[in-house]
Amino acid sequence: MTIELPLLNQEDSTCCAPATGAAIASDDAEYIARTFKALSDPTRVRLLSMIGATPSGEACICDLTAPVGLSQPTVSHHMKQLVDAGLVEREQRGRWAYFRLVDGALQRAIADLRL
Repeated sequence: MTIELPLLNQEDSTCCAPATGAAIASDDAEYIARTFKALSDPTRVRLLSMIGATPSGEACICDLTAPVGLSQPTVSHHMKQLVDAGLVEREQRGRWAYFRLVDGALQRAIADLRL
């Protein structure tokens, strides 16, 4: 069974208008991509959750390794990715690094989904 579709009038400009005006800026696209790349790893999502769940709102790297079952250098690598993405802040205290969530960073990432 063949169905004939109507031909579009080529002079009708309502179809396939170019996407211009509201396109995201290059810098914004890079920021959003970096944020979601950091969030694309399940271990990093767990680390963010663990930090956010602490009563003080911060966690020492020494307390983050055992729950995720990874070595300290591997957890440090994941935390660096989260710091570089602007999702957590790092503070050095003696030989240990402490991390806390950046206020509003996750809310901004959620808002970015609504491009």
